[in-house]
Amino acid sequence: MARLVLLSEGFTGRSYELKAEATSVGRVADNAIEIPEASVSSHHAELRLRGNELMVKDLGSTNGSFINGERITEGVLKPGQILRLGMVEMRLETGTPAAAKSKLPLDQTRVIPQGVKLDELVTQRAPLDLKNTAFSKKSNKATIIFVGAAVLVGVILVGLLIWIASK
Repeated sequence: MARLVLLSEGFTGRSYELKAEATSVGRVADNAIEIPEASVSSHHAELRLRGNELMVKDLGSTNGSFINGERITEGVLKPGQILRLGMVEMRLETGTPAAAKSKLPLDQTRVIPQGVKLDELVTQRAPLDLKNTAFSKKSNKATIIFVGAAVLVGVILVGLLIWIASK
């Protein structure tokens, strides 16, 4: 049985079995496959199952439909290929071994550069001046003034209360 497996963050793990001949996909609830994401149009695409392949027809969506990165208005999605509706990616799986073994073509692989060598990291640096950093000890003058003012206001309030109570 053919199914679409969602790959995009927030939707990973979701999959939809394609049982009907025609399936509507979009953001609103009246679609057979509802994808509640802002980049997906309310009625984004129509999917038609033909054997192991899936006919994809864009329904005039704002952000477009793409098969393996190529924008389409109508196209064929084969097992293992990536369909992107707006910013949401999904893969067609049919349960056949060919779909499970599909890999990225060699021209889409990325070379990861080798790390930095130790001798490139060792450089001469001036010693840190800890007196002029954001972590140096700050002056307590403001705190002393605040505490003194608070004590003075407290003494005045207590004096007023005693004066009012004595009348």
